[in-house]
Amino acid sequence: MTPDPELVVLVDEDGHPTGTVEKFAIHTNNTPLHLAFSCHVYNSAGEVLVTRRALGKSAWPGVWTNSFCGHPAPGEAMVDALRRRAQLELGITISDIESLLPDFRYRAVDASGVVENEICPVYRARTSDVVVANPEEVAEWTWTDPVELARAVTDAPFAFSPWLVMQTAQLSV
Repeated sequence: MTPDPELVVLVDEDGHPTGTVEKFAIHTNNTPLHLAFSCHVYNSAGEVLVTRRALGKSAWPGVWTNSFCGHPAPGEAMVDALRRRAQLELGITISDIESLLPDFRYRAVDASGVVENEICPVYRARTSDVVVANPEEVAEWTWTDPVELARAVTDAPFAFSPWLVMQTAQLSV
């Protein structure tokens, strides 16, 4: 039996769903506006988890970014999507999920021409789990002081995903 394809929710300018497309086909040089999310995960020491995108990713391979990102499935509650993606990408469970930037939206083009075009609410969560990263998603990870991360993003924005650069400018991660 073939598993169902992963679907991404397309949205209009106001964020209302307009349809779906298979994930493998969404990120091109003409990516339609769609729904996503970003999450910044903290540990009990107050450190934030940053990850380096796997080299096989189609957009921004090898750059450092927030803890994890993803797309909610059609009809999936955002909290459920966050929990699912945390497990899939990092092998962790998350708790204390809170909204940081509910209206975050961005469009960016990587060096290969792949476009990200997302309404992408930003969340913070906590974990006490040991990270067991999925190598198809994450090349490396580290826990870091949020102030040091903000400084690094400001000093070398080219080393980070554009969405993390924009998010950092809008909040204290």
